[in-house]
Amino acid sequence: MTTTPILILGGRGKTGRHVAGQLQAHGVPIRLASRSSEQRFDWHDESTWITAAAGIDTAYLAPLVDPPGLAQAGRFVKQAAADGLRRVVLLSGRGVGSPGREFAVYQGQLELENAVKDSGVDWTIVRPAWFMQNFSEDFIHGQVVAGELRLPAGDGAEPWIDTEDVADVMVTALLNEKHTGETYSLSGPRTLILTEVAAELSAATGRQIGYVDVEPEKHVAEIVGSGASLDEAEALRDLFTVIRNHRSEYVSDGVRQVLGREPRDFTDWARSAALTGAWST
Repeated sequence: MTTTPILILGGRGKTGRHVAGQLQAHGVPIRLASRSSEQRFDWHDESTWITAAAGIDTAYLAPLVDPPGLAQAGRFVKQAAADGLRRVVLLSGRGVGSPGREFAVYQGQLELENAVKDSGVDWTIVRPAWFMQNFSEDFIHGQVVAGELRLPAGDGAEPWIDTEDVADVMVTALLNEKHTGETYSLSGPRTLILTEVAAELSAATGRQIGYVDVEPEKHVAEIVGSGASLDEAEALRDLFTVIRNHRSEYVSDGVRQVLGREPRDFTDWARSAALTGAWST
């Protein structure tokens, strides 16, 4: 068991908080670093990098999902490796480097993956599908509560995955070096289009939830109007475009590869989330 803390960058996020909790349950020391944690870390403030990574051997990286943030993460890895970082488990995106993903956000993810590989550290890369928790947290949560999913996904399908499954894979990779040099693609057990997602959420919450296919540029304007930066909104547009273009309609077996079990199904997740009051008003 390691006595050196594992650095968790993005430790307040959808995956990071589960990774942190599981490591602590295993008795593994951690160092949470984010803009709101005691150990401050900001991808866009390089003055916070050195102290966050000081004395760290292993790190879990959950970078910002927009091109500027991804570029900063690449620079961080290079600096941290020069300062003694030995091992990285990276949260990336499913399908990075595949045809149909020639967008800035996917190019940024690919460049970050290459930066990690070229840094000299031992690495494991995990590429999950879209998170089920996008519907219970962040901007889509409000749409569920309002009863209308307004998203630019067309009639494309996605094999949504539970972030707890992602965290289980991450923790296994952090604690077992046999996963060094591996890239795992993760997904849920089946694909769902947004009308099916809306039906699942309606059944789980007991109220009617619909889906409206919004034109991509209109969606950018709506997201910016709700407070997102243009970089974030355009990154979301491009991520949704892959779904819209039917480029994500396949299932990946990374959960089974790493954990020896099947991933959680959307129906089970939605029912459990509703019971915890995720969409209570």
